Amino acid sequence: MTEPTGNVPAVGGLAPGAAAGGLVPAAEIVVTEQSGAPAVNATADQVGEPAVVESVAASRGPLAMEAIGLNKVFKLGRGAVLQAVRDVSFNLYQGAVIALVGESGSGKSTVAKLLAGQERPTSGEVIVDGKPINVRNTRSFRAYKSHVQYVFQDPFSSLNPVHTVGYDLTRPVRLHQPGVKDVPAAVTALLEQVRLTPAAQFVVKYPHELSGGQRQRVSFARALAAQPTVLLADEPVSMLDVSIRLEMLNLLDDLRTRLSLALLYITHDIASARYFADEVLVMYGGQIVERGPAEDVTQHPAHPYTQLLIASAPDPDNLGSSLRAGNVVVGPGGAIAGKAGNVGPAQVGCPFSNRCPIADDKCRRENPALQLLTPVRAAACWRLDVAASPVAGGSI
Repeated sequence: MTEPTGNVPAVGGLAPGAAAGGLVPAAEIVVTEQSGAPAVNATADQVGEPAVVESVAASRGPLAMEAIGLNKVFKLGRGAVLQAVRDVSFNLYQGAVIALVGESGSGKSTVAKLLAGQERPTSGEVIVDGKPINVRNTRSFRAYKSHVQYVFQDPFSSLNPVHTVGYDLTRPVRLHQPGVKDVPAAVTALLEQVRLTPAAQFVVKYPHELSGGQRQRVSFARALAAQPTVLLADEPVSMLDVSIRLEMLNLLDDLRTRLSLALLYITHDIASARYFADEVLVMYGGQIVERGPAEDVTQHPAHPYTQLLIASAPDPDNLGSSLRAGNVVVGPGGAIAGKAGNVGPAQVGCPFSNRCPIADDKCRRENPALQLLTPVRAAACWRLDVAASPVAGGSI
């Protein structure tokens, strides 16, 4: 495979390398995190010792949440199971943005639901404030939601169409801020935080009377009503017009800075992750296949899947182009396809092996664990000597 060019398309018309509303680049390394428990499914077990990766997000602020060895297996009936998440471990820090990147079906949203308490892990732990989380009843779930809030992809379906904006914000204020005496003033403050002004104009509106961007801002305000320390944003800009996506990301960036939020940004757009996140985790087949500082991962991708994600991102300077590498074709629409009828994750060996242009027999037999490229970079690939560029991998 040829060495990656490192050209990541612009987001919302912003040229690569330009400042995006004061977004701060990745910080220095101060803390170490380690992969957790082994995978549940024997056929999905990763071979080799897990890499100990230093997190560039750690210097932003205190540790807010830990995901340790998360696995999620869904029963499909008649003995069939689907392992949606395989041994996923990472930390979230106050004031930092971690981007979870991958195509549809890679397990990103399932990870977010595990962190939000909406799904129970088959194995592994979620730790907040040093304590393992075990949400089993309404009271414990409500208490957990005071720390962790989830922002959904579609703002229209996540808001009740028969209730006004005022109602949608009043209820969580009363639920999570019982000491507040002036609830209308608190609702006004929330709307002003997400830049919906004048607030009196929006309090009486229904969701269908708002634009997509305004509805998503209401979703942000509703999440902030709980005064959380962790915000899980699942594709928060994918349903919005391209013209306002950067504006919305800048709003999120401002909120996480001012409120010292630990933010998990879930997206299929690796280009936006470059500008917005401190650290990028690339997922495929339910597991993390590459991780590291956002700038490094997007400019010098090491894993073949990360390279194809970047190559498939729309490039306004090269419309209609396609990348052909071995048996993998990346078309102008951004779709990644392998051999006909064989495009899903492999069940044995590396999950990307049946779509990878450089896979060999070992890749099809054994699933590699994350291997260190640098103290802050790791990738799960047996062929890093071929796939990783010298800049990404150093001496491999």
